[in-house]
Amino acid sequence: MNTELLFRDDAYLKTAQGRVVAVDERGIELDRTIFYPLGGGQMGDTGVLVRASGERIAIADTRKGDDPGSVRHIRAPGMPQPEPGETLSLEIDWPRRHALMRLHTALHVMSCVVVAPVTGGNIAPDKARLDFDIDMSLLDAARIEQETNALIARGVDTETVWITDEELDARPELVKTMSVQPPRGAGRVRLLRIPGIDLQPCGGTHVRNIAEIGAIRVLKIRSEGKRNRRVEIALVDR
Repeated sequence: MNTELLFRDDAYLKTAQGRVVAVDERGIELDRTIFYPLGGGQMGDTGVLVRASGERIAIADTRKGDDPGSVRHIRAPGMPQPEPGETLSLEIDWPRRHALMRLHTALHVMSCVVVAPVTGGNIAPDKARLDFDIDMSLLDAARIEQETNALIARGVDTETVWITDEELDARPELVKTMSVQPPRGAGRVRLLRIPGIDLQPCGGTHVRNIAEIGAIRVLKIRSEGKRNRRVEIALVDR
């Protein structure tokens, strides 16, 4: 069954209630969740599920389930297993998630400074990176850092918008990522808009205003193969 993805409508939800619909050694499936599952380069959320008795079940990772739209909450070793039908309180590791949101949104901004096809990406709590199909000589760390931070300083609100599969097919320039294509087949595709800066399909979690990112720094730029030039960034305050 499909898990209701509460983070889609509000990425700032830190707690919620969910009912166990399935559970086995591979994870716990709930009818609704605030935990983001690994995908689109963004790491899955961690946190705890709290039983009515107060017993806490540590969640070490979150992944997509076998059925499209389902989410598996993976227990840390030695954690108890809840029962189907049980209602649990959900608590995500908010500082970790917020760092992921800030870095994910920062990559959107940086993709407008380095104008080239994106061949890969990854977002962890301590750093994030994009890979570009571009000549190494065109990448300058100081320029990327300065121009990305200048855009962030505009303090623009982000917006979630939806378009149909057909509208996306008619506007292929919206898809910057060569390695990950936006999912089609559900009839509509979710986009993140940063007015005056960026518009592209993305199912991840983002900050409400890009000023919330704070300043970024470029950690390194290196070659990762014939068509991959990797730009790795971190938040200045972390």
